Amino acid sequence: MQEPFEIVHATRDELDAIVEIYNTTIASRVVTADLAPVTVESRIQWFEEHDDQHRPLWVMKSGGEIIAWLSFSKFHARAAYDATAEISIYISPKSRSKGIGSLFLQKAIEECPRLHIRNIVALVFGHNEPSLALLRKFGFEQWGLLPGVANMDGIERDLVMMGKKV
Repeated sequence: MQEPFEIVHATRDELDAIVEIYNTTIASRVVTADLAPVTVESRIQWFEEHDDQHRPLWVMKSGGEIIAWLSFSKFHARAAYDATAEISIYISPKSRSKGIGSLFLQKAIEECPRLHIRNIVALVFGHNEPSLALLRKFGFEQWGLLPGVANMDGIERDLVMMGKKV
């Protein structure tokens, strides 16, 4: 990993690239529960729910190109959960398995005090071993299991809640 990487808060102009990366994961049935590609228009409200001071949406760039993104999202609408955020990381196909997830997760953990986040949770399919291994590498533990809650083309899939206190 010798390339210089830049991590910045996403702008509205970058939503197309964010959606494009997200859509590359759908067909695998390993990363997301969406079964069909999403549109930029369908993600505008989600985009607008992010802000750099509390629930950022970051893009990672290499040579000016967006190669990955990370979002902190509201875990639950009720105020008592404000110190808990759900994290998601999506990486472009050509940048996977190159340590990008580790770089992003390290930055996310480091930024939690500034963001007033004390708990990070990640919802991961039980058969997504690469993501589970990445989270374990950074000290995440299994906080919950929802067996068979997702139906992916007739196959029931478990959802694992991974968590870390920061």
